[in-house]
Amino acid sequence: MERDNAYPKEVLTQEQLDAIRRFDTCTIANAIECFGVRLRNEGFTRPGLSCVTGSDERILGYAATYRVKSADPPVTGGRFDDRTDWWGEIERLPRPRIAVCESIDTDSGAGACIGEVHAAILKAFGCSGAITNGSVRDLDGIRNLGLPVFAASLTVSHSFMHVIDFGVPVEIFGLKVRPGDLLYADCHGVFAIPIEIAAELQEVAERMRRQDRRIIEVCLAPDFAPEKLLQAIRESDKC
Repeated sequence: MERDNAYPKEVLTQEQLDAIRRFDTCTIANAIECFGVRLRNEGFTRPGLSCVTGSDERILGYAATYRVKSADPPVTGGRFDDRTDWWGEIERLPRPRIAVCESIDTDSGAGACIGEVHAAILKAFGCSGAITNGSVRDLDGIRNLGLPVFAASLTVSHSFMHVIDFGVPVEIFGLKVRPGDLLYADCHGVFAIPIEIAAELQEVAERMRRQDRRIIEVCLAPDFAPEKLLQAIRESDKC
């Protein structure tokens, strides 16, 4: 697969990144819909992915993509740590980075895509987390490293795991990811944030959260009445 050189032309400030992290993925996803930059059924992972290192983890960063295979021995090269050529590709990306690893095996759980050593290497190169459609092992060691990992399953062996290419578009549970895409993940899943609207998301997300809280408060109030709920909904300008 041909390498993709479409790295982000815009990079968010630390303040802008922190503003996004204040909200969960669901709130940010709702805010993105207000801009009409993509269809509502695009840009996020489908069910099957979970944060294996902890349910309360959140990661935000630019995608460092690569593809791996474990069912068969590599035709050339060796294990993932023999492919030092992809280190330079990672360092071309702004920080924070998220490693996005697509297993292309028919059985994506044939071998662990990420283990403790691999996680340590990713962290050393500025990755704040990792996402894979494959399996993970050495869970306690990865947790001790403080690297959140989203994966499909756990397994005991890395089998013939090796990197086949990097810096290319990948697909994780229906989410198509290009190198440098801004990703946000928590217990609900992973989605891509269009960089052209990222700096404006905080204001929209805050307004939508206030509106949602108003409706919830009406529903939980001792004097609840359908008329009050209808009024709160009508006064809610989602976008």
